[in-house]
Amino acid sequence: MSAHMTPEEFRRYGKQVIDWIADYQEKVEAYPVLSQARPGDVLAGLPEHPPERGEGFEDLLADLDRVIMPGVTHWQHPSFFAYFPSNATGPAILGDLLSAGLGVQGMLWATSPACTELENRVVDWMAELLGLPARFRMAGPGGGVIQDSASSACLVAILAALHRAGGGTAAREGLSAQEGLSAREGLTRRPKLYVSSQTHSSLEKAARITGIGAENVRVVDVDPATMAMDPAHLDALLAEDAAAGATPVMVCSTVGTTSTSAVDPVAAIGEVCARHGVWLHVDGAYAGVAAVCPELRWINDGFEEHVDSYATNPHKWLLTNFDCTVMWVGDREPLIGALSILPEYLRNAATASGEVVDYRDWQIPLGRRFRALKLWSVIRWYGAEGLREHVRTGVRLAAELAGWISADPAFELFEQPRFGLVCFRPRWEGLPDEEADAATLALMERLNASGDLYLTHTRIHGRVLLRLAIGGPATTDAHVQAAWRRIGEETRAGAAGR
Repeated sequence: MSAHMTPEEFRRYGKQVIDWIADYQEKVEAYPVLSQARPGDVLAGLPEHPPERGEGFEDLLADLDRVIMPGVTHWQHPSFFAYFPSNATGPAILGDLLSAGLGVQGMLWATSPACTELENRVVDWMAELLGLPARFRMAGPGGGVIQDSASSACLVAILAALHRAGGGTAAREGLSAQEGLSAREGLTRRPKLYVSSQTHSSLEKAARITGIGAENVRVVDVDPATMAMDPAHLDALLAEDAAAGATPVMVCSTVGTTSTSAVDPVAAIGEVCARHGVWLHVDGAYAGVAAVCPELRWINDGFEEHVDSYATNPHKWLLTNFDCTVMWVGDREPLIGALSILPEYLRNAATASGEVVDYRDWQIPLGRRFRALKLWSVIRWYGAEGLREHVRTGVRLAAELAGWISADPAFELFEQPRFGLVCFRPRWEGLPDEEADAATLALMERLNASGDLYLTHTRIHGRVLLRLAIGGPATTDAHVQAAWRRIGEETRAGAAGR
């Protein structure tokens, strides 16, 4: 067998792969949503040692069906409601294929101008579609970049905030070198990060990675009714820490928390951050793309005046396959100052001219894929109108489900959904809270094991809630109705068995 696949072989097998994917999309509903595999099942079907001689691609496709597919949980199944959607649509898949085929490494403008300049344009398109401030555009003081995930966006935001807070001292000397310095000279040895109990866990991980440390992550109270961050408590914590000689570095507010899709009051939080001179990052990983709909742009309140950095994931609800997070900054200088290193082998005339963007300075890794191609493909295929229709469908279906839950005395709705996530629980009349929570978890396990649908749970005020997230492109009214019917049947069966 030839060591390299020829263009003719690639053409032949590529058509087979495209057909395989198209067939999968057509029949995905026939699979159980949650993989039925047990630990070790996939490993048992794979040879322990690599082949000595190359094998035919037909064998690989056969093993894909035989070994791999039984171990796949089907995120594109129309009854996948467990996590926020991770859409993989035709235009995005083809855009990713084009990226893979070109094999571009876009670390510098010079290494492929089209990679950088298409990204420049696409992040500006996204800013326009979402109604974001002009200072987030590439022609302004800030600009946008495609990161791999919102976790990476939070990490680089902290690095930029550290850079601004200490005038670059952290990047040059490290946080441990700050002991004994006054706040005027740089950071103290205790930089602080501010989150709420509902903030994504990636913020604590980022605190560990950056050297801030988990113990210096301050948890701000939330409104017990809405689970949104309390600006008054944030104000008090910032004042307390500054008085104690610590350096408040960054506040992370969230638009659409993972647990219940709560929305922090960004405008009020921003006013607090402005008074204390603290960087404000907004994590809109899930719900941020909802602003493509004008009627949902209230989630941008406060962005114009106060937000230093913002990130949202087209790879969740906006029909673009993973990985694709768009991050914007209002001022690019702290970001570039924190991350730019220019060894001799990267020096080139375009960079030296200052006329181009080198995205290696906007992210953690040096190398970067041509991610803009798939987002470009999605925006051009669907247009603003199609993107809005997709988001509105998810919002409508969630509202309808919430109505059914509210009307059923056997269930309790957490709160009226504003996006595509619905949180609720059975009432389990007569059971103490602990037993009721156990019954709810057992119900979820039975539903998931059935293969008919896939849910997850959260805890609010110590009580278990079921989470049903709507937003897949294949999900229709019929799938949500079927899920609700199945949940009701299993709940009644569980109650009767007690």
